[in-house]
Amino acid sequence: MSAMFRGQFEHAIDAKGRTSLPARYRDVLTAGNDLRLVITRALFDRCLHLYPMKAWEELEAKIADMPQFDQNVVAFRRLYLSAAVECELDKQGRILIPPSLRDHAELEKDVLWAGMGRTAELWSKERWQSAQAMTEVELQSFKAAIAEQFRL
Repeated sequence: MSAMFRGQFEHAIDAKGRTSLPARYRDVLTAGNDLRLVITRALFDRCLHLYPMKAWEELEAKIADMPQFDQNVVAFRRLYLSAAVECELDKQGRILIPPSLRDHAELEKDVLWAGMGRTAELWSKERWQSAQAMTEVELQSFKAAIAEQFRL
């Protein structure tokens, strides 16, 4: 079993688009003996997805096995794969987020890293807070869906 990204960490992003990768996330990468990362835009939220290279390569292999001419697969490749950028950590443990990805996630000053298991997400702090807010009706629906999914 590979190491997992866990927890939420608040950081800043500078004017050049650099932000620190949380130390615990760096530990995950170090444990896997590969500091290479891939970052891409999320399809359904205004955030970014961060993958260790091995996890990204596994995803690419799955996508390569999908029907080449299926329109949904083509759209997925165009929106998700083509936006992916390889990133390296600098000596201070920061990564540079390209302008197009910063624009997609509306990253300006305060950012939040959210561990998602094998991947992590990078959000603007404000957008993260908005995404977590649920009405009572949404919360009840969410609880029912999760209970069904996990057979609770």
